[in-house]
Amino acid sequence: MVKRGLLIGRYQPFHYGHLYVVKQVLSEVDELIIGVGSAQVSHTLENPFTAGERILMISKALVEEGIPSSCYLIIPIPDIWNNALWVSHVCALTPPFHVVYTGNPLAHRLFKEAGFDVRAPPPYDRAKFSGTEVRKRMLEGGDWKSLVPPAVAKVIEEIGGVERLKDISKSDKLSYLEPRSSPP
Repeated sequence: MVKRGLLIGRYQPFHYGHLYVVKQVLSEVDELIIGVGSAQVSHTLENPFTAGERILMISKALVEEGIPSSCYLIIPIPDIWNNALWVSHVCALTPPFHVVYTGNPLAHRLFKEAGFDVRAPPPYDRAKFSGTEVRKRMLEGGDWKSLVPPAVAKVIEEIGGVERLKDISKSDKLSYLEPRSSPP
């Protein structure tokens, strides 16, 4: 019997920490379902990339790493905002799986209550490798490329991801302290 695992994340963007976890989990399962969470959300500071762009980042990074595509599936998983139904929602969107890897306490609890074998993903340097840190460096003009696989950096450049993030970080609201040259 094939042992299939599930790993869900937002991957905003996919970074070396994610890659490390995927490789470690693949040493424990025959196949891995990589669920791209919050698939319906994009163009925000926390979720600047579309599900399609994230799927492209992940697939290109795994190909670049030499991981056979027969070992994984990448599936978008939109939010439903109903915790009581969330596990069945995920199960309806994915092939069957036997073990769930998550560091999210709520997801851990929900899958455990549904009878799944739930495991914490292998640890990595989350202070350095996090989507928040990558996005922060993008906004500040820092070195974000050292935190992501080259294939991911290439996708982000191709889609103008840094410019997008900078554009959506701007506000159209005037500060109370800014002088106004004309009425609003």
